[in-house]
Amino acid sequence: MSQIRNPQRHYSRPQQFQDPGTGGRAAIALPTHLVEGLPALVVSAVALLGLVSGATLYWLPLLAVGPALASVTSGPWGVLRVGLLAVVLSAALGAGSGAAGLHKQVVVLTALIAVTLASSLASALRRRRERLLEAVRSVAEAAQQALLAPVPATVGKFQVAVRYSAAAAEARIGGDLYAVVSTPYGVRLIVGDVRGKGLPAVGTAALVLGIFREAAYDEPDLLDVVGRIERSLARNLGSDDFVTAVVAGYPRPGHLEVVNCGHAPPLLLRPGGVEPVEPASPAPPLGLFPLTGETPSCQVLPFAEGDQLLLYTDGVTEARNHGREFYPLSERVARHLSDDPSQTLDALHADLLSHVGGRLHDDAALLLLRKPPVSGACGAG
Repeated sequence: MSQIRNPQRHYSRPQQFQDPGTGGRAAIALPTHLVEGLPALVVSAVALLGLVSGATLYWLPLLAVGPALASVTSGPWGVLRVGLLAVVLSAALGAGSGAAGLHKQVVVLTALIAVTLASSLASALRRRRERLLEAVRSVAEAAQQALLAPVPATVGKFQVAVRYSAAAAEARIGGDLYAVVSTPYGVRLIVGDVRGKGLPAVGTAALVLGIFREAAYDEPDLLDVVGRIERSLARNLGSDDFVTAVVAGYPRPGHLEVVNCGHAPPLLLRPGGVEPVEPASPAPPLGLFPLTGETPSCQVLPFAEGDQLLLYTDGVTEARNHGREFYPLSERVARHLSDDPSQTLDALHADLLSHVGGRLHDDAALLLLRKPPVSGACGAG
């Protein structure tokens, strides 16, 4: 049975498993030369149909499909080449139409030139946006390395594994946060979820992680670590902003401390089954302590060799399938549990994507901590 420690502190308030670009589905990539050559093939096919049918003037307007299609498959010069081919073929095919078809041929040639120039401009703008998007993605990857630093497979005497997916289509970071650090007071970790989405949520997540990484080294008491985070958020967040989080620590052998601030309860995984670590009394999220007048308590749990602790965000448990059913995390983690945290999360993440049909619609984070037996070797995390 867990023990509850709540010294009634009051805090002042001065104020990835999946690639998000594909949504978990494999992208189908055609050879570049085939894609770029498709517009020229279309132009040639239209010209051939005109020759075979004998009604060339009726087919000539379709030559404009070539440069229009090239605007999404090639660069500006590629569009101009296809457009030039279309103009040449149009002139050649209409040469025998006589005076009766001359007016229509002039109209078609003028339209082809206009479509080619417009398509070339559209291609240039598309290429510019692609370069900008690539730069943004590079910045997102760099931000991920700084904000959500890779967690080593082994931290202290623990095996650790993390899986994270951002819901933003072209970003790899979001409002979920996690960190594991080895400190003079034992291994400490945090998993949290920032209210909201987008860059403001990312900024808040960065603030929380920065404070946690510093306070975890400085504060002997886990509740004081939480207090440091709360005071900083009070100075920097708006009145409607908050962060749900679980902060945990392993201060001495066989004992695990857990502080839950309005977050989903962690799951304690033992050979006998899966047990949610429910707080003895509800506590508000970080940033809302003064509004409720409540402070979190610190639960002390027995944590033996072979035990595991799974922390997660609501993007996992609130993921729905096509039948609008939530993901049954407790049931599925029991099914996929192994002595290798990385293997467990790989299987769990794949199962989660299968449940939702391949794409998550909210940020989702999973962190699994395992205390291996002394005689056993740590597996890869």
